[in-house]
Amino acid sequence: MCTDAAALVEAIRSLAVRGAPLLGIAGAYGVALAAARGFDVAEAARALEGARPTAVNLSVGVRRAEAAHRAALAGTGDPTAAAVAALAAARALHQEDAEASARMAAHGLTLLDELLPGGGHRILTHCNTGSLVSGGEGTAFAVALAAHRVGRLRRLWVDETRPLLQGARLTAYEAARSDMAYTLLTDNAAGSLFAAGEVDAVLVGADRIAADGSVANKVGSYPLAVLARYHHVPFIVVAPVTTVDLDTPDGASIEVEQRPGFEVTEVAAPQVPVTGAGGGVPVAPLGTQAYNPAFDVTPPELVTAIVTEEGAVSPVTAEALAEMCARSSAGAPPTPR
Repeated sequence: MCTDAAALVEAIRSLAVRGAPLLGIAGAYGVALAAARGFDVAEAARALEGARPTAVNLSVGVRRAEAAHRAALAGTGDPTAAAVAALAAARALHQEDAEASARMAAHGLTLLDELLPGGGHRILTHCNTGSLVSGGEGTAFAVALAAHRVGRLRRLWVDETRPLLQGARLTAYEAARSDMAYTLLTDNAAGSLFAAGEVDAVLVGADRIAADGSVANKVGSYPLAVLARYHHVPFIVVAPVTTVDLDTPDGASIEVEQRPGFEVTEVAAPQVPVTGAGGGVPVAPLGTQAYNPAFDVTPPELVTAIVTEEGAVSPVTAEALAEMCARSSAGAPPTPR
């Protein structure tokens, strides 16, 4: 349980709280928590923003709640009223994310049916994008779930997602809970799956989408995009509009978080007495250096479509993304495909 912003920062850094939409929600609630406990709200907001540098939704949520707190404090001079305003902003963001999730699922299913008429979709996904990372049923996973509910999902292929196994631990759990037909595979087996003609579409989420359409997502996503292009398979990104960061011009401008090396050199198994620096079982020689980026960046030319609550952008261009963001900011109703 997080009883202050500092505990929430640690939960975010340790990935106890993770996933772009949920990070935004958690960040907003973290600001509200700091305000309610009487802590320095601005200081808490900066600490929360810095907990995960790649995921833009975290900053969006933090700044929204902080702005509500600041405005209420300026208007009333009452810290209690300001804390209530921050909490209201967090709750509103939470509700909006749930609604966005439902709309993304509908738009994504429509796109799948357009690209792959006849149903029987065999979808490959990476990392975890379901209700465990969202105020609703998720992003990419929500689309697969929508296909399952109407009988058009033949198989969900679940990448294990090394090194922290979010696919194996979380997505497989969500698929089993929803009674979906799913199969878990090691990340390095994806190529043979494509070569065998067993993948109809790839669905992934995103932690930040640059203005040019470059997509930062869990490391391992870029190789799937390359495989998908070579095998003529649609590569579809599903994320809320808040994940599009027009202030980040291109993929090279996205800061990619580097994680601790022990996540690669150890396997988490704390019940085994022989442990390494991270508390897990070492699987590499002592002193092995590890390259462990949390994310990679897929260029827009490898992305078939970006699906948001506003609809699908395809082809992915800077102009199309800017138009979609402007429509969302203006409060226009979602545009169906």
